[in-house]
Amino acid sequence: MKNYTTQMDAARKGIITPEMKAVAKKEYRTEEEIRQWVADGQVAICANKLHTCIDPNGVGSMLKTKINVNLGVSKDCKDYDIEMKKVLAAVDMGAEAIMDLSSHGNTQPFRRKLTSECPAMIGTVPVYDSVIHYQRDLATLTAKDFIDVVRLHAEDGVDFVTLHCGITRKTIEQIRKVGRKMNIVSRGGSLVFAWMCMTGEENPFYEHFDEILDICREYDVTISLGDACRPGCLADSSDVCQIEELVRLGELTKRAWDRDVQVMVEGPGHMAMDEIEANMKIQQRICHGAPFYVLGPLVTDIAPGYDHITSAIGGAIAAKAGAAFLCYVTPAEHLALPNVDDVKQGIIASRIAAHAADIAKKIPHARDIDDRMADARRNFDWDEQWNCAIDPVTAKSIRDDRSPEIEESCSMCGKFCAVRSMNKALAGEYIDIL
Repeated sequence: MKNYTTQMDAARKGIITPEMKAVAKKEYRTEEEIRQWVADGQVAICANKLHTCIDPNGVGSMLKTKINVNLGVSKDCKDYDIEMKKVLAAVDMGAEAIMDLSSHGNTQPFRRKLTSECPAMIGTVPVYDSVIHYQRDLATLTAKDFIDVVRLHAEDGVDFVTLHCGITRKTIEQIRKVGRKMNIVSRGGSLVFAWMCMTGEENPFYEHFDEILDICREYDVTISLGDACRPGCLADSSDVCQIEELVRLGELTKRAWDRDVQVMVEGPGHMAMDEIEANMKIQQRICHGAPFYVLGPLVTDIAPGYDHITSAIGGAIAAKAGAAFLCYVTPAEHLALPNVDDVKQGIIASRIAAHAADIAKKIPHARDIDDRMADARRNFDWDEQWNCAIDPVTAKSIRDDRSPEIEESCSMCGKFCAVRSMNKALAGEYIDIL
């Protein structure tokens, strides 16, 4: 029988769990390093005790940057079979986490299917599910109703839950006074804000935080402290609403750690490139080095249809500066529920950003595959290039669609290929161009 309650509890007792061993092997770190980082709260291993098929991963700035994929049905797009295809595609493309953000129908069977079949970390936002679960309007729900849904998700095997604990009734007045362009763009944050406005009561996730900690400790669910006031446009970034909520999240982080509950802290949002690094450093200081989980950041507001690119730019900067977990953004962001191709485009963009940051951070062995790719290109070893590519299917299809006259080269350069000319010159061979 296990003599610990959570990964953090085990780490603080000097116990190296099977999950820590698995993470250490993946990260080329010692088991003791992983244990110490989990004990200190700098690494979170999101692994609900009931999610028995999980392939454990660690989330922390000193580890490889992880990718989360948001999925789930809505009233306008309610086909769970399509969502499951997206899940399988996401895992196949290397995503370490899936968040089920379903907002329609009976969500529990799909959630349980994920935690019984999917090896990735599974996350949810219980406040979304509260209205659906009870089939009642928001204003009629009680604090107990919200907390009971947190427990339901924990019992279903969810590894981490996003809870918007950091806004309070004081935030209502702040939002009204500050005059933000986009107000609150967090869906969960807006629901909590609306509930407080309609009922006159305090945020139940803040007021009953200790009860939530009891649930998370029982099942070893990681709390992802949601940033309700994340900026939804460049004009709102780094304002008083965002920073004051971050201060409160730092306080809640320490309260969770005091109960051996693991924490991640969520971050922006839309933000100009020159603000990103400072925001990462502020978070690390205020939230005591807890893993930072960012949406983007999107570095411009004017690219609908291409926000996977604006997000990847910001994500690379954020991860280099200390963000540990990137929530992907798809071309459908701000426009529609993403389809399977949108999911692929979002994951690839985020993986590029994460990998680029890992190289810059000197994560152990991060650059190995880049060096293999360079060797393969010099040797015109196309099969090895596909093996090294983040998206080999697309890379191969482009080459096959525009096949060259000279097999070793490509259709852009032909015999003018610099690599071909250098190989021949250094080998003392004649270089034929025409």
